[in-house]
Amino acid sequence: MTEKHLSSQFDVELSGISTRVLEMGGLVESQVAQAIYALTHFSEETSASVLEQEERVNQMEMAIDADLSTIIARRQPTARDLRLLIAISKTIGNLERVGDEAARIARTVQRLINTGVSSRLRLPVSDVSFEANLATASLRKALDAFARLDTLTALEVIKSDNEIDAEFDGLMRKLITYMMEDPRTISASIDLVFVAKAIERVGDHAKNLAEQVIYIVKGLDVRHNSPEAVESIIK
Repeated sequence: MTEKHLSSQFDVELSGISTRVLEMGGLVESQVAQAIYALTHFSEETSASVLEQEERVNQMEMAIDADLSTIIARRQPTARDLRLLIAISKTIGNLERVGDEAARIARTVQRLINTGVSSRLRLPVSDVSFEANLATASLRKALDAFARLDTLTALEVIKSDNEIDAEFDGLMRKLITYMMEDPRTISASIDLVFVAKAIERVGDHAKNLAEQVIYIVKGLDVRHNSPEAVESIIK
């Protein structure tokens, strides 16, 4: 078998894995959206659907990771290709954790429904929904950057993380005010704190995905750098 033929097969395998990563990304993005819908509509059925998808996400991560290990062992990739495979492995790990956060939100929704909070108390659910929209938009953009290996889009995701963090901080202040004004809201507000933190982590994972895109394209590890530093590195 010629070297060119081997290289062609390797490209096909990489393309197939990239497609599965994007499929996994679409699934966890849907999970987060459903989890927030379950929260804003207090839908037990939707929250149950999110939890049912958790196992599928876990299986996808394990299957892709196993195939990556097989490719590394069989193909003995060059440094550049190995960098891509390592980045993909980190990417699916972050996607799996996004799915975990969606499941955490779904379980919180079920707890709120079971305690009857949704029908008794006024809670800043719309603020949580706004934070979630920011985080899911970042996740979607990070997946788009991965699909096109677009470092400029990845940079936009990294920059947007500060906005998500600021929204989280503002929501914390609002929830503290709710608890101080009406002690009956304390239990439910604490649940929303965990939901807001889960959403903030989704934004963090989107940022991690964006950093992996830059690693794939530029071969540079930009973790722990400010957005301004990352911009100066890639431009």
